[in-house]
Parts: sequence; structure tokens; C-alpha cells
Amino acid sequence: QVQLVESGGGLVQAGDSLRLSCEVSGRSFISYSMSWFRQAPGEERKFVAGITSTGDRTYYSDSVKGRFTISRDNARMTVLLEMNSLKPEDTATYYCEALYCVVVVTGVEDYDYWGQGTQVTVSS
Repeated sequence: QVQLVESGGGLVQAGDSLRLSCEVSGRSFISYSMSWFRQAPGEERKFVAGITSTGDRTYYSDSVKGRFTISRDNARMTVLLEMNSLKPEDTATYYCEALYCVVVVTGVEDYDYWGQGTQVTVSS
């Protein structure tokens, strides 16, 4: 069993930065690829960024590429999402998700575990 707890969300202005953190407990963290998804009201949950289990490759949606950076610390069992140049359209609940696999996939239905989410609100 794996538990994920997200933190770091908040209310910011357009152009600001935030850092989201995902603390993971359980076994075999290094066996999981990790991703961040987000869900705005009335919309489906969408892939934002992902990192392979070994941390050697990262993937981003086109909407955040160049602004967001995902990283992981396997020793501390944490995943970070650095978000820069935030836009109002980044407003959503952000979820950390774990997949028992080396590679990253972008379909939310494939993931094994997820946290409760953290709210990010960007005002214009």
C-alpha cells in the first residue's frame, strides 16, 4: 500500500511561483513512476507532468512545458512540482499519482494511487 499527501497549494497572482510537494509512504517507492495531474471544476483530470521511477526522464503537457519542473528524491520519498509564471488557467486541484511501473503514462485511469489533492488558485 502507498499513501500520498500533497501540500504547497495556495492563492497567488499571475506570474508568481509555487512549489507543490508530495510525500509518499509505503514500500518500493523507487518502483513507481510519479506524476502530477490537475482537475479544474467541471473538467476531467488531466496529466501535467511525470517522472520515471529512476528519475532519468521527465514529461510535461504542452500547456506547462517550460514553466513547470517535476523532480523526485527517492531517498526522501518525495516528489516536487515547481511551478513558475503561473497563469489563471493553471487554477485547479493538483493531484500526485503513483504508477507501479518504470515509465510514465498520461492516462489517469492507469494509476494505482493518488492523494487528496491540493488547491492552486491563480488570480489575474
